[in-house]
Amino acid sequence: MGSAIGLREDFDGAALRRLSRTTKSANQARRLLALAEIYDGGSRSTAARIGGVGLQIVRDWVIRFNARGPDGLLDGKAPGPRSRLNDTQRQALIDVVESGPIPAIHGVVRWRLIDLAQWLHDEFAVSLDETTISRELKKLGYVKLTARPRHHAQNEHAMEAFKKGASLPSWQRSKRSSRRERP
Repeated sequence: MGSAIGLREDFDGAALRRLSRTTKSANQARRLLALAEIYDGGSRSTAARIGGVGLQIVRDWVIRFNARGPDGLLDGKAPGPRSRLNDTQRQALIDVVESGPIPAIHGVVRWRLIDLAQWLHDEFAVSLDETTISRELKKLGYVKLTARPRHHAQNEHAMEAFKKGASLPSWQRSKRSSRRERP
């Protein structure tokens, strides 16, 4: 059976307890209190009970604490999957979006997400769905513009007349009341 991994020498149990009182992260405070128990001579099993975890998790906390100090006990954000587009492919996507499609070559008069997905597949053999392309374009600073919907039976002349009539103020002075004003 292997020996336990030692803790850093620049901290002690009291220092970790002080840090646990000042932190805003409940998880970090719980981890600091568990490690403070180890500093004070308690067993790792007791530290695991204090932290509400198993021995393997306490070992992971010790490794993170030794490597990065108290900040190593904060919850980090998972990095997520690596992007499928590299910088040259992103730049080519920007160039294609900026220049717009050529109907004779691309077969479309405006870029849709599915058209861009097909173009990326043809040019770079990268398969992306429309949602991913939309996210990539959003990260590059592009927004999706759509035409304002228009009803097929709209009468443009009636709309213009309505706009003209509605835009002019129709203020009129009210008539004096026929009742006598009371003193």
